[in-house]
Amino acid sequence: MVNSPDRPGVDPIGNNLDSVTPVPPPIEAVPRLSHVLRAGLVTGISAGLVCWLLFGIATLFGTDFDVRLWSGKGLVHVPWYEVLLVPLAAALLFSSIAAGLRRRSGCRRKTLLLGYALGALSLLAPLLQPSDVTWPTKIWLTLFHIVTIALVVPQVARVVGDSDPAVTAGYRRVRLAAAGGPGAAGLPTG
Repeated sequence: MVNSPDRPGVDPIGNNLDSVTPVPPPIEAVPRLSHVLRAGLVTGISAGLVCWLLFGIATLFGTDFDVRLWSGKGLVHVPWYEVLLVPLAAALLFSSIAAGLRRRSGCRRKTLLLGYALGALSLLAPLLQPSDVTWPTKIWLTLFHIVTIALVVPQVARVVGDSDPAVTAGYRRVRLAAAGGPGAAGLPTG
């Protein structure tokens, strides 16, 4: 039996107590790179669609969406397709970076921290716009960033976290114990 540091004598992997499913997934279910990228793709599309819907609502209320680029060449209008594609691109970029954290101890927490830190940095772009950019534009663009962060970061972190060695080692021990292999009684194999 694998002991939990939180509850000695309880097998969190075999009983899978912190999951909504009663049976732990097989070791083959540990997420690969394609799973992490797919999570980024799906959440990026979702975030893009939500931002696009909010863009339409903001446009109905008269928000101009004119911003100043970092090059400083006057105000530029944000087109509707950028509102749809930028969250997707950000999600794919983040999931590509987060995939590098797979199979590391504490990878779910590290992915969350990285995602929220990058998200906080991304908030500087709309908030530090010069005074000739209207406040409604700044507020709506900030909301687009928050929506993207809220939809993408937790989901990608969940997928990456499923590759945590503490979890996958527990799956291996449960499988070995069922097969009667080395380490079946929880004894060291080395």
